[in-house]
Amino acid sequence: MFPDRHKRRRLKGPKPPAPAFDPESPLSWTHPDGRRFTLDFSRPVVMGVLNVTPDSFSDGGKWLEPEAAVARAKAMADEGAHIIDIGAETTRPGSAPTPEDEEWRRLLPVLEALRELPGCPPVSVDTYRFSTAARCVMAGASMLNDIYAGRKEKRIFRVASDAAIPIVLMHMQGEPRTMQQEPHYADVVSEVREFLWERAKDAERNGVPKDRIILDPGLGFGKTADHNLMLLRNLPEAFPPGYRTMMALSRKAFLGKILDGAPPEGRDLATAVASSISFLKGAKVVRVHNVKAASEALKVAEAVMRGALTP
Repeated sequence: MFPDRHKRRRLKGPKPPAPAFDPESPLSWTHPDGRRFTLDFSRPVVMGVLNVTPDSFSDGGKWLEPEAAVARAKAMADEGAHIIDIGAETTRPGSAPTPEDEEWRRLLPVLEALRELPGCPPVSVDTYRFSTAARCVMAGASMLNDIYAGRKEKRIFRVASDAAIPIVLMHMQGEPRTMQQEPHYADVVSEVREFLWERAKDAERNGVPKDRIILDPGLGFGKTADHNLMLLRNLPEAFPPGYRTMMALSRKAFLGKILDGAPPEGRDLATAVASSISFLKGAKVVRVHNVKAASEALKVAEAVMRGALTP
């Protein structure tokens, strides 16, 4: 599918253990088309949300036209986004799947335009489909973000492995259509941690190096408001140790409940606060709609964490 970057002459004897890596070390990779990307995980990494959908819970329809989507991506990059995450299928509670051909129709023109945009940060595609992921990489995507963590279509690991690109693996109980119908856990923190550990190991068994796996506990996906708050409170224990980590809580319903019913676009301040708390508790990537607000809040959080101004 893509050039095999991992072929080596077979040696006799036991395979040496993989060297340990620091999850806060820089992540550098080369897209199959030759473009080079680096993310600095010693500092907050902001992933900007770009929904090219008519029905997403927060911004459905706003960026559906390719020209609007590209303009929005450029604006987020100017505001400090280190990654642009494009989604063409809504995953709001109760939503039905988008047909694969329609998902691809929405993604292709945006990916092609962003590939030609000078200085564009790495583009992630929020999809769980193997064929969509493979086509998106060929069209210029340089990361994958799978809400099913490879459970829906395990071959998505092959795409990440063959292209040598990062992949986000998220926890979800159930599926978007049913996930908020009485979600239940005996211990949400330990169950999310065990799930993420198992999915990360499955990705590694299927050729994805550990340093290119990013784990997301999936706030709002098959969880009550109390489950979300419990995960945020105990975030270090919710992640298996030794992996890169992400929090995607932007404009989620539990923030609206805290704010006495604030609508999605009225939750940006709460998102910035919760994202900063997530960073201070160890999450290195935050996925947000309002990049400017989150970036400013994270600058404050980082300065507090270091006890000094940061460049």
